[in-house]
Amino acid sequence: MLTLRPQKKRYTQFMYAQSDTDTLTLLDQKKTNTRIMSSKLNTVTVIGSGTMGNGISHVFAQCGFNVNMMDIKQDALDRAISVIGKNMDRQVTKGTLTEDAKQQSLGRIKTFTDMAAAVANADLIVEAATENIELKLNIFKQLDQHAPANCILASNTSSISLTRIASVTNRPGKVIGMHFMNPVPVMKLVEIINGYATDREVTQTIIDLTTQLGKVPCVVNDYPGFISNRILMPLINEAVLALQEGVAGINEIDTIMKLGMAHPMGPLQLADFIGLDTCYSIMHVLHMGFGNQKYAPATLLANMVQAGYLGVKSGEGFYKYTPGSKELVVSDRFASRVWS
Repeated sequence: MLTLRPQKKRYTQFMYAQSDTDTLTLLDQKKTNTRIMSSKLNTVTVIGSGTMGNGISHVFAQCGFNVNMMDIKQDALDRAISVIGKNMDRQVTKGTLTEDAKQQSLGRIKTFTDMAAAVANADLIVEAATENIELKLNIFKQLDQHAPANCILASNTSSISLTRIASVTNRPGKVIGMHFMNPVPVMKLVEIINGYATDREVTQTIIDLTTQLGKVPCVVNDYPGFISNRILMPLINEAVLALQEGVAGINEIDTIMKLGMAHPMGPLQLADFIGLDTCYSIMHVLHMGFGNQKYAPATLLANMVQAGYLGVKSGEGFYKYTPGSKELVVSDRFASRVWS
């Protein structure tokens, strides 16, 4: 056994202690740098003004950030501002937001149809475009070209690989996933997805930012569907398959899951709410990503998407939606069949 002489032993202990101190100092410095990065995020650009885009813009503006909301059509941006205003009106009615705070929040949102102008002064960009990989890759190429060098590029993707998205940029370490849940102003979860090359400081910055927004961050790694949709979408797809195979009707399937499993809404109603096209796209990503037939989208789901029956957004999916009515009515295409 090796025995150290007293002098050498004292020197060795000193070196270990010094090494530990250096490590702690380095960790403290990284935490400090991360806090500084988080505090310097003043301007956020949101790409897309649809349901997710306007919800994300709403939350950032209400939390004091300057928001640049970008879309290719001004009328889409105008509708988004109107939706944000109406949603804030509900908060005012409930007493969770004052009228003054509402006006200040709306005043922080600027709209753009030109991407270069929208991202010119951004500290963080959150892309919330349609769940289409080619579209997202094209957007991130443009963002990388026009955004400031220190700007973090985040995607609200619900299934597409962050590593692949990051690969089309020259800053893969600054690319990360911020998967907000719908409706964004209400839902607390933000699923944070690390790409293969995402810097730890960037991850910590987004964790701190999420907390600042009043949300709960959950960090996951980059695999198809991440956690949320890797579990949720096969459940929805299985419900569609059960309907397709005649096992039970829409009301029966949704009622069993609501009353038996304590789900707030059934899987078919939830699919309508999410959008059947989005469900189909995510199942396709899972199917291709894992190469496993169990993730293949149900034929009924594919047919409904092809026919344009997308759920709430199109007015009909598994249920039929009438403006101004909250009554849940099964689509005529499924209501005629008797389940007994």
